[in-house]
Formats: sequence, structure tokens, C-alpha cells
Amino acid sequence: MAQPKRRWSKARTHSRRSTWKVEKPTFSSCPHCHEPVMPHRVCPNCGYYNGQEVVAKKETENA
Repeated sequence: MAQPKRRWSKARTHSRRSTWKVEKPTFSSCPHCHEPVMPHRVCPNCGYYNGQEVVAKKETENA
């Protein structure tokens, strides 16, 4: 297997790895209940996606 003739410099290594950073997830608000939700996901609060109820939420009774 071929081997490199010279080692890579630290600057070259760091510039190659500069795109590995972690990004914060983006959130948008649910148009139905206005809670923050990740895009293209069913809202965990109300169960709506794209204006339609996809997941039926169970009503909990508070005593």
C-alpha cells in the first residue's frame, strides 16, 4: 500500500477538519399549537403534521 512521503502539517489537518463542527438543530413553530418542533416532523405536543392530525393524542384526566 502506498505511503505518504511527508507528514501533513497541523494547519492542513485542521483546515480539513474545520467542517466537522456540530450545529444546533433548527426549530420552527407548530402552526397548530405554536410549540417548537423540528422541521418535517410530527409535532410531539399535538400530533399534527402539514395541517392534518397524524397521531391521535390521548387525553389525560387530571384528578
